[in-house]
Amino acid sequence: MESPQNLVIEIFYGGSHKQLLDVLFEGLNIASQCELITLPDKKWHWKARTGALTVLDKIPLEHNFKVLFTSSVLNLAELLALRPDLKNLKKIVYFHENQLIYPVKTQKERDFQYGYNQILTCLVADIIIFNSEFNMSSFLSSLSTFMKIQPGPGRPKGLREKIEPKCSVLYFPIKVDSLKRPTRQSKSQETPLHILWPHRWEHDKDPEMFARVLLSLHRFGLDFRVSMLGRVCSDFPESIALAKEELNDKFCHWGYVESRDEYVGVLNDADVVVSTAKHEFFGVAMMEAVICGCYPLCPKGIVYPEIYPEECLYKDESELFERLKMFCTEPISARMQRSSLEFNPDKFKDSNLLSEYKKLFCT
Repeated sequence: MESPQNLVIEIFYGGSHKQLLDVLFEGLNIASQCELITLPDKKWHWKARTGALTVLDKIPLEHNFKVLFTSSVLNLAELLALRPDLKNLKKIVYFHENQLIYPVKTQKERDFQYGYNQILTCLVADIIIFNSEFNMSSFLSSLSTFMKIQPGPGRPKGLREKIEPKCSVLYFPIKVDSLKRPTRQSKSQETPLHILWPHRWEHDKDPEMFARVLLSLHRFGLDFRVSMLGRVCSDFPESIALAKEELNDKFCHWGYVESRDEYVGVLNDADVVVSTAKHEFFGVAMMEAVICGCYPLCPKGIVYPEIYPEECLYKDESELFERLKMFCTEPISARMQRSSLEFNPDKFKDSNLLSEYKKLFCT
């Protein structure tokens, strides 16, 4: 048996990071050609700080690797310094997100190291792939501003000129055919609107805003059902727990759904999928829900204008409330608007993207 030619490292192996590798390994049939090195998807901040050292001893000393594929969580510059035998590989970095524009309340709260690590990674990489135009453009356009956090003089110059030629966009490959049910169960006008929020319960996804909107709808006297999916962080805000207490009988699902089939079933039952994100570069969960038949309501910013039609975008919390109020009053209008929505997922479909991904692993 030939030794693997591809070294694949994912130090945050879960969620969309794992999902990407699953799709590539299956779709390209390259599992036997890859040495997969992973760490669990826990304690992201520590993985970003210490991941290179943590995986160091997991990588074989004797190998025939030609390609190294990793995500931008890993500080690739550190790894290559620790393992100089890897420096001549074709080094590919996939950006699920970038830390240069991570939302913080004040600049003093920003941890400079995370963005700095990503810049170092880009400088030593050969190919840099972003999952959206927004991800790439926001990263490149923020390089100069980000580095101004560093006290002068002596700030590095020309970073964009060094990094941009290596960059390109390759959308996240969605297994569209695995999401669709043969027919979506029809609902009567009397069936309450089912609102879906399928995101991590963390600051950058703003679950508190979603909870406020739900409470406003409830106190307005509107009927609806809601599913809050996604991984629940250990210290999620008390306001969400209080909202759950007040809205308890309206919840169909609360928290992470382990079963993929059950998860897709919830997506197929929901009518509207909502994002309240402050920090989003593609949005796999939103995309999957829309493919399953949900009408999307997304912030008018970050990546969403690149993906969804103008009529799906809202400008602020007040407008989100008004849109959902209308749908709660007439649930059938949400279902009809989704049926007529001009949204074609083909450019995100795995079978249409895999040929481009395959080129990455060619040497």
